[in-house]
Amino acid sequence: MRSFNANIPVPADAAARRAVKPVVCYPVESLVAPDMSILDRARATMEKVGEVIVPPREGNTFEVPKGHFFRIVSVEGPQVGDLNLWNANDLSERFFSGKTRALHATHVTTGNRLWSNLPSLRPMATISHDTLGWYGFDEFGGGVHDVIGTRCDPYTNGLLSGGDYHHCCHSNLCRALAHHTGSDIKAVEPHVHDVLNVFMCTGFTRDTQQYFMKASPVRPGDFLEMFAEIDLLGALSACPGGDCSTSHSSDVAKCYPLKVEIYRPDMALLADWPFPERNGYELQV
Repeated sequence: MRSFNANIPVPADAAARRAVKPVVCYPVESLVAPDMSILDRARATMEKVGEVIVPPREGNTFEVPKGHFFRIVSVEGPQVGDLNLWNANDLSERFFSGKTRALHATHVTTGNRLWSNLPSLRPMATISHDTLGWYGFDEFGGGVHDVIGTRCDPYTNGLLSGGDYHHCCHSNLCRALAHHTGSDIKAVEPHVHDVLNVFMCTGFTRDTQQYFMKASPVRPGDFLEMFAEIDLLGALSACPGGDCSTSHSSDVAKCYPLKVEIYRPDMALLADWPFPERNGYELQV
């Protein structure tokens, strides 16, 4: 384990301080878990009503009405995707990766929900099926579909490499949102936010606690499926890192397209589904 500052004297009770047992920050037993049996019945009636292709090293947008499902699908080869979600009727409500991580885990799978930012703080989507749900965590501590990374961006890339690269996921998401809204790219950039790293296999190194990536286990035909709790606008970037086994933010890695499929179920089966309202708390002066 790395010593963060070897020049600081170690107190006599250091071992006792480190031995204090951890406490889960956000006990979630009081949260009402989604009734997956309802979603399973609805899934059995799904009819595909649309699809969008996200080209390699590019981004694209898609819309999902409340009560519909969408799948992010691997179609040609192992490829990671960076996902942003917004309320389709209000871009100020967007996916909150940090709170999703705090309420669920560093990596998400079936039954977990993607939460929106404050002050709305409600489920935007529920993961209804994950063909990589078998992966769990490997011997390195790596898992799939993380909410710990941000997104590759040209600012950090320039900071570390000294060069400009225009197909980072941040750039791709900005261009996709600008095209969808008909707005200037600089005007929409503040709406682009930390992502769900779909299919990406990541963790923290045990010695230095650094964020790592490794070859994604995704294969053609695999998909991550979600149920839209509200009307959604999504943007997906097919990461320039490909399967993220070697590098990102460059044209070196082999990259493949991703596909987003939209499905409509028998809406009558969702008559009892508790679609979420915005959080009811009102900030006090």
